[in-house]
Amino acid sequence: MNDKTATSTPARPIPRQGVYVDTQPFWDGIARGKLVLQYCTVARRFQHYPKPVSSYTGQRTLEWREVSGKGAIYACTVVRIPGPGVEGRIPLCVATVELDEGVRIIANVLNCEPADLAVGKRVRLAIDHLAPEHPYPAFELE
Repeated sequence: MNDKTATSTPARPIPRQGVYVDTQPFWDGIARGKLVLQYCTVARRFQHYPKPVSSYTGQRTLEWREVSGKGAIYACTVVRIPGPGVEGRIPLCVATVELDEGVRIIANVLNCEPADLAVGKRVRLAIDHLAPEHPYPAFELE
């Protein structure tokens, strides 16, 4: 490995972004610091993960809408065993967040002590910069 390769390779594995055309608006929103999710105009409900058709109707009745980025912890866990990609981040707080708009999303909870992580706690959107060019959705306690 030469020095150029060593400096251009991220220190840890970074999950892939924008792999499918159906996810690009999601990643574009995150890059702007916004949480943008698919909304079914027939069922009048949000869905996540992005898909080509509505989970509720099976049809292409979707549009992208910005959500508040606020919600409550629905379920949570603390990662305590080191592994690839989490070096220096242990313990790592992870939660399923039920957004105020009624849809759930799984993400890291930043700047959180494990003792403070609990079901029902309110959270707000934060951006986790795994690498300068790779922002990911995360949350912080309110």
